[in-house]
Parts: sequence; C-alpha cells; structure tokens
Amino acid sequence: MAVRSAAPAKTARAGKAVAIPQLAWHEVRPAPIVLVSGTETFLAERAIRQLRDFLKLEDPSLEISDVLADSYAPGELLTMASPSLFGEPRLIRVANVEKCSDTFLAEALDYLENPAEDTYVVLRHAGGVRGKKLLDTIRSGLGGGIEIVCAELKKDTDRHDFAAAEFRTAGKRVSGSALRALVAAFSGDLAELSAACQQLIADSTAEVTEATVDRYYGGRVEANAFKVADAAIAGKYGDALVILRHALTSGADPVPVVAAFAMKIRTMAKVYGARGGSGQLAGQLGLAPWQVERAQRDLRGWTDEGLGRCIVALAEADAAVKGAERDPVFALERLIGVIARRGED
Repeated sequence: MAVRSAAPAKTARAGKAVAIPQLAWHEVRPAPIVLVSGTETFLAERAIRQLRDFLKLEDPSLEISDVLADSYAPGELLTMASPSLFGEPRLIRVANVEKCSDTFLAEALDYLENPAEDTYVVLRHAGGVRGKKLLDTIRSGLGGGIEIVCAELKKDTDRHDFAAAEFRTAGKRVSGSALRALVAAFSGDLAELSAACQQLIADSTAEVTEATVDRYYGGRVEANAFKVADAAIAGKYGDALVILRHALTSGADPVPVVAAFAMKIRTMAKVYGARGGSGQLAGQLGLAPWQVERAQRDLRGWTDEGLGRCIVALAEADAAVKGAERDPVFALERLIGVIARRGED
C-alpha cells in the first residue's frame, strides 16, 4: 500500500497533545490500533475497506471479525484477538465507538495496554464526546496506533481535489472543466461523486471532457442550476430563462438554483477589487486558483454598485423561494433579470 509520509500532529485536541500519526483516508496503513475518526462516512468506509484489502492481499488467511461497541458483550474483544490454532492474522472492525457501552470502553482501554500480536483493531468513531477517554488514550500513543481522519469535505476545492485524485489514481486524463462540472453536478453527495468518476473512468477511452460529463450527467439538478447561473452572469438573459425552465420541468427545486447563484456571486464578491495572481489570491481568499480565474472572467463589465444590488436581489430571492412569496418561479426570473443586467437599472 503506497503511503505518503505524515508527521505526527503537533497540535492538541481538547488541549491534549497528539503523539500518533494523523493521516488522510487514502494514507491508511496497518497498525495494531487504527482509529478512524470524523463525520465523512463514505471516506471512513473506503479507508477501512482499503486496509482490509491490503491485509487480505498480504495474507489470504486473514481472519475478519466485526464488533458493535454499543451492544458489546463482555470479553468479546479479547476473545476475537486471541491467537487461533493456525496463527492467522486478525482484523477486528469495531463500529459505533461514538456510542460505546461502558463495558466496551473499559475493556478497550485495557486492551491498549497489551495489544495482541498479528492483530489489527480498527475503531470507527463518527464524532461526539462519548468515548473521548479512549480516543485521548490512543492519541497519547498507548497501543502503537495511528489515526485516519475522515473529515467532511465541505468546500468545493476539497471535492474537486477528491475527484481529481479518483482520475489520477486510475491513470485517466480529465480536463479541469470536466472536474468542475462533476463537482457542480454532485455537490451534495460524495458517494455519488465517486460513483460518477468511476463510471466515466470505466466508460471513457479518451480524455474525459466537459462534453463527456454533460452527456452523462447533464440532467442533474445541480448541474442545470449552475448552467442557469453561468448564463445569467454572462448577460445571456434569454438563454438563462430557457435553461431555468428546462431545469424546472426536469424536477429542479428553486432553492438549489438560488444556492448556485449565491455560490457564484459570493465568489465574485470575494475576488472583486483584489489584486494579484490567481495562485496568490487563492491562498488569501480560501479558493482554488481556477475559482479565482473564473470569477475574474465573470467580473468583466461589473461595477461595485451593480454587484451590491445583485447581492441584495439574491437575499430577496432566497427568502422568496423559501416561502416569503407565493410564486418562487417569478422570483427566480426576477433574479435572473437583475444579474443578467449586472445589477444595473
């Protein structure tokens, strides 16, 4: 398993130093104790699956056991970790550690004092304060563990990097515009984004382009929402209305359409008036360089006052589609008009 080196974290959680390596989901590797923490279930499950596959490849006789920490039977962990007759290596996967019973907590803490040989215990903790003493003990270094951090990928830049890694790992070429279209189309579900990447990797013989993504996933609600926003920001009022009506007849809800506008206008407002190259500004503004470059292109012909009026119109449209007005479609069309005019009267 190829792993990039990662230094142990220097900072502390809840004021306590972390003495073990804290690695990303794709850096998982064998260790006597593997703590898989964080709220991103998809990444956690993939990390655990990769570890299982790696251990199975090393020794097909690997014995795999599963434990539920919230319905734990006394002695269960010790029994599963005990050497078998033929000495096969053991992988013990423990779920629901964030809801663990007192019995499990006590026995897991005891186990850290003397982990079994040729045994890999994976502890999945999805967040919360329950089991904190166990987590702190693991992070102190007792048991010789590592931590796989599976935090939720909230930013578009994070999801963009994830999708890019999917294609890079498969050795498949993909254009930047195709990646942006994929992230826009599957912004709300990492598992669906991964599945879409894998389908394109399997089906495409040449480079994956934006046209490829549109052919497969052009009907996605999120993708249509961003197409509406792109057309309006470019000043193409008629085109934006046509795309909006197609999106609505395809089942799009007005709320995510307004959210797409908000994301684009918010990025433009961040970039407006900023000086410097895309790489420099990206670091300062918390954006990806391609986002800065796109916003700079979108801002051509805009004024400070016009951008301000569009922000106000966005807030009004957001309230309208969430119940403040009777006709959310009219509110959307009104917003498109304001943005297509770049906020000018």
